[in-house]
Amino acid sequence: MKFLFDLFPVILFFVAYKVAGIYAATGVAMVATFAQIGWLWFRGRKIDTMLWVSLVIITVFGGLTLLLQDEDFIKWKPTVLYWAFAAVLFGGTVFFKKNLMRVLLAEQMELPDVAWAKVNWSWIGFFVFMGIANLFVAFNFSTDDWVNFKLFGATGLMLAFVLAQGLLLQKYIEEKE
Repeated sequence: MKFLFDLFPVILFFVAYKVAGIYAATGVAMVATFAQIGWLWFRGRKIDTMLWVSLVIITVFGGLTLLLQDEDFIKWKPTVLYWAFAAVLFGGTVFFKKNLMRVLLAEQMELPDVAWAKVNWSWIGFFVFMGIANLFVAFNFSTDDWVNFKLFGATGLMLAFVLAQGLLLQKYIEEKE
């Protein structure tokens, strides 16, 4: 459910783009992200830092897209978000000696230190790759292709990455049992 909830603005962006174009879709994505936070706040739930970061980035890049009527800004938004996540994970590891993936996921699973390091570094690499992939598609293909990639390609890559990581971590999880 959380995965679908997180995809909510992307799905609405996709639908709005198909119906009304890139500028309407940008506005819809901005409103949807505000609505996500409002819904969580209204329900008394914790609002993840990642969602706050996403709100700031969609507001800045979406706002620039609408204000300047330049779709290049919204095309940069996923890359900036991916690279921000990579930078936070990298900074936590290198400068603060904190494995932030462990901090985020320790309640869900117990892994040895070596596995947590692999998880953290693989997510850093994945986010860097996704930022590059987004820019490649955004600026070498049509806007329509980019919007399709944003929903289907990026989501598919994320699912494939999570499944592959789960398979690699399976040996550590089985050891615990």
